[in-house]
Amino acid sequence: MRFVRGFWKLLVGIKDGLVLIFMLLFFAGLFAALSLSPNPRTPASGALVVDLDGSLVEQPAETSALSTLTGSTPATREYRLRDVVRAISSAATDKSIKAVVLDLDSFAGGGQAAIEAAGAAVDKVRRAGKPVLAFATGYTDGAYLLASHASEVWLDPQGAVLFAGRGGQQLYYKGLFDKLGVKVNVYRVGQFKSAVEPFTRTGQSEPAREENQALADALWQDWQANVAQARPTAKLAGYIAAPDKALAAANGDTAAAAMNAGLIDKIGSRVAFGRRVADLAGADTRQPGAYRTIALESWLAANPEPSSGARIGVLTVAGEIVDGKARAGTAGGETIARLLLDELGRNRIKALVVRVDSPGGSVTASERIRTAILEARRKGLPIVVSMGSVAASGGYWVSTTGERIFAEPSTITGSIGVFGLLPTFQGTLAKLGLSTDGVKTTPLSGEPNIYQGTSPTFDALMQTGIEGIYRRFTGLVAAARHLPVARVDEIGQGRVWAGGNARQIGLVDQFGGLDDAIAEAARRARLDPAKVSPLYIEKQPTLASRLLANMTRDRNDGSSSSDAWTRIAQAPQARIATALADMQLIAAGPAIQARCLECPVGEAPRLPRAGWATLLLAKLGIG
Repeated sequence: MRFVRGFWKLLVGIKDGLVLIFMLLFFAGLFAALSLSPNPRTPASGALVVDLDGSLVEQPAETSALSTLTGSTPATREYRLRDVVRAISSAATDKSIKAVVLDLDSFAGGGQAAIEAAGAAVDKVRRAGKPVLAFATGYTDGAYLLASHASEVWLDPQGAVLFAGRGGQQLYYKGLFDKLGVKVNVYRVGQFKSAVEPFTRTGQSEPAREENQALADALWQDWQANVAQARPTAKLAGYIAAPDKALAAANGDTAAAAMNAGLIDKIGSRVAFGRRVADLAGADTRQPGAYRTIALESWLAANPEPSSGARIGVLTVAGEIVDGKARAGTAGGETIARLLLDELGRNRIKALVVRVDSPGGSVTASERIRTAILEARRKGLPIVVSMGSVAASGGYWVSTTGERIFAEPSTITGSIGVFGLLPTFQGTLAKLGLSTDGVKTTPLSGEPNIYQGTSPTFDALMQTGIEGIYRRFTGLVAAARHLPVARVDEIGQGRVWAGGNARQIGLVDQFGGLDDAIAEAARRARLDPAKVSPLYIEKQPTLASRLLANMTRDRNDGSSSSDAWTRIAQAPQARIATALADMQLIAAGPAIQARCLECPVGEAPRLPRAGWATLLLAKLGIG
């Protein structure tokens, strides 16, 4: 009987455990459904509120359980550029939307081309005769670039408008490595391929300085031209050149200084701003300054992307290009290739647009993606490339597949060069009193020897391999752009170009965004651009990752401030975080890389992966 009672207790325990597991799964599923499916019901009319409390990106990074536990999720919330552009553009014809509100209090920026694309969507709404109002406590470069397109730019009475422009300092690690006894072996091709210089120098070389200054000047001139066109009466040049004098003339009142320069239209609190929007879109009586709102997420849920007519495939290549599989937000060579090949097997698309927003990375992964795209060409599909904010190094390698390349004047591209980097620790071991010894059977036995230093044979093989890949790179570009190899080598050498200059030298064909590229692909497929719709070929986040993203996206970790002064003051911390992330990307990446670390992508810094860079950041007290 004792055995029977024990067995019965075991069965009851198993039953209770199963019931508990079922209940947990049920409530987790219920929470996921409520979290992942915003209520598509929207007010009959109101203001479309685009509250960008994060950064604009081509493809938001997918959240994993590991990244959540280690704290290596993105520092700010990420908004998909095409979602924001589609929602704002649709407001021009959507009768239920009476106005558009750009809430930029916590906007963390993004690539310059991405912000300009959102600004072009705002222009479309204004041309339709609808008001667009922007509000922030403080505006810096990225937020103001977007806000300048609004019909009314509001600033909090305690706020400020501060422009830092392009440029800044970069960390160089050679002095530290010398003290530690670390030797960094560099293999590269390209006079301007300065990505490895922080590891080998204490400051930038003259070719690197020339390249960095030219790129910064080109991007800053484009920024000023875009803002000047949006606000032609603003005294932009004088305010940028002497902000201290502008502030002194306003008796230290930062908001008044911005008003005097014509940079803003109204000074008022958030409540006053809300009353103004209520006059345009209808009031909400629940609290003072409230107005009838149509949230961006609600609008997107109620208005899915069109899927009628012939389909034009849009292959997304966004983020660092890495070997193997990867989550959304990182361009895994195997992941992207399989997605495209699977889609080609379905025979649903009539043409292909390759949307590139990547600074490059692994050469082998870039080639894996390129060869998969060529399968579309073998099927007779027209291929058009659309460049986002950056399409450089490996990103340009992938772009050589296009019959026509679209870019924006502020797109960062080129960086046609290859490098390899390998640290060795013979000096470090000597400082510690350690030594090594061993035997060899071939010249490559034990190579690369990180204890005693690499051998001349290994160095020669690496350098020859780098040079071979560079010849391959320039050959691909020459064939794709119909240029002599010598000319490609001249404009290559690892040099980075802004889109305007890239068009002049033949690296891109014309200016335009993703919609322009889709229309061009349709025409090449002999289709009416007005009767096609895009089919996005990209890694979709899993249910679990979307649930994790919803659970963590509302955290307030202080990474995004509404105060312009604080944003300026936090810039050095962001640069250190980016520098450490870059160090880890190079050190932990493949031996041979086509990567552009010189490419400034946006205000929001790249975050280190969970690892030694993250730990070092924390040890320095700046994580």
